[in-house]
Amino acid sequence: MTLYMSTIGLIGSGNIGSAIARLAVAAGHDVVLSNRRGPDSLSGLVAELGPRARAATPAEAAEAGDIVVVTVPLGAYQTVPVEPLRGKVVIDTNNYYPERDGNIPELDDESTTTSELLQAHLPESFVVKAFNNIFFLHIPELARPSGDPERSALAIAGDEEAAKAAVTTLLDSLGFDAHDVGPLAEGWRYQRDTPAYASLYFEPEPSGSADGMPGARRATGEDIKEQLQLAKRYRDM
Repeated sequence: MTLYMSTIGLIGSGNIGSAIARLAVAAGHDVVLSNRRGPDSLSGLVAELGPRARAATPAEAAEAGDIVVVTVPLGAYQTVPVEPLRGKVVIDTNNYYPERDGNIPELDDESTTTSELLQAHLPESFVVKAFNNIFFLHIPELARPSGDPERSALAIAGDEEAAKAAVTTLLDSLGFDAHDVGPLAEGWRYQRDTPAYASLYFEPEPSGSADGMPGARRATGEDIKEQLQLAKRYRDM
């Protein structure tokens, strides 16, 4: 799959979705944005992004995208349209927050993972877990051109090698290397509250930014690998 000058669909256009959309447009991709509130609610973001962006419904964004990013609260994953995503690569950015999403028994008992839930909902799509373990403000801050010595890596997991290759190519165009964690079942290693979750990209000391959030620091594939190995299941703790 050739991804340069391709179309990225976004189901969800909040903090993570809009950050990805900005990088995608800067890299020469077209983007089709959507959210639960309707296309009119995205007029400001579309105007900011320019002629490579348009707003649509989730089903239309799914249909238009060569690769589609699902970045909605996990509790809403069953609202993701199935039919227009058949045969497509789907990037899943979701994390499980029971206080927001409600309790999901199969996640509480660790019999599955967030991205495996989405894959079960989209049985004929190719789900790849990515962008879930980085703070949204750090996505544009850490993006670097290919070959830049300060480039960061992002973890990916998926059950289809071709889908992971397509996401690796997309990430490269957006400014990141990819670190392949393995199948979707291994995605738990960089879910919330694991060592490879967002703090991996935090500066060790507060940066003193106006919003009080820590600054971004580079994380390589080796950094990710080291933190993945420290992950523990709750049932084993």
